[in-house]
Amino acid sequence: MKPELLSNLQSVLSDGKFAVTAECGPPRGADPVIIRKKGELLRGHVDAVNVTDNQTAIVRMSSIAACAHLSAMGLEPVMQMVTRDRNRIALQSDILGASSLGIRNILCLSGDHQTFGSQPDAMNVFDIDSVNLVHMVKIMKTEGKDMSGYDLISPPKMFIGAAANPFADPFEYRVIRLAKKIDAGADFIQTQCVYNLERFREWMRLAREEGLTEKTHILAGITPLKSEGMAKYMAKKVAGMDVPELVIKRMGGVPKGKAAGEGIDICLETIAALREIKGVHGIHIMAIEWEETVGRIVEAAGLSPRPQTA
Repeated sequence: MKPELLSNLQSVLSDGKFAVTAECGPPRGADPVIIRKKGELLRGHVDAVNVTDNQTAIVRMSSIAACAHLSAMGLEPVMQMVTRDRNRIALQSDILGASSLGIRNILCLSGDHQTFGSQPDAMNVFDIDSVNLVHMVKIMKTEGKDMSGYDLISPPKMFIGAAANPFADPFEYRVIRLAKKIDAGADFIQTQCVYNLERFREWMRLAREEGLTEKTHILAGITPLKSEGMAKYMAKKVAGMDVPELVIKRMGGVPKGKAAGEGIDICLETIAALREIKGVHGIHIMAIEWEETVGRIVEAAGLSPRPQTA
């Protein structure tokens, strides 16, 4: 029996098509026009728009509100939800609220630690971790119960996502961690940005050997580089990021005015390579405050137009 199709993203993946999603960061303010402008830049180029939840631990418009604005525009959002800021009561309440607004995709994350953000003295919560959050959403959806076992009158129906980092150490634990999230109920997996293709291929090989690529949909993360400085920063300052020295040198080997174009070329070459890896079901483009380049990347990669689903 085929699973109930809850969202456009699920339909695309269930049909065996190569999915494309893109990230959209809410503004540091209450103006909905900013989120709408970003939505328009992504319209027609992606199957769903992934909305961050106070990314980098900096206060922004809530993911739920930004998702509601995108939904009102006719775009499909993926609501990110982090465990850093809410206990299990608030998490479940927000999931029910999001479902009531028609949000059908969720990405479950731990969230960037508050010490990396603009208010490092803020109290964190981390009542449950991201694996437990995935499991919680699954139980709410499939069993119609909250974490206390209380029956929900109208259970939330969501396509459940989780994150994976193939590049963090210890490498051997990466696939074990992936398996835990899949066992907890992750329908799709979004990975850290891929620059080191060899290491990513090895991670995918191990995932295939464990049969994990048959149990979930893996979307490989893509971030176009704008400059050599950005490449160096990501390599040295972003935890769990693997940017090979060859990529950094390539970005530094072109004139300043052409660095962004070189970054897009690297991005397109990476997408082409990812499409050849068995078990990769799509890409997630994280063009940080550079949403206008997403359409160009999708078209140049031969991934446009996006499939129409019922």
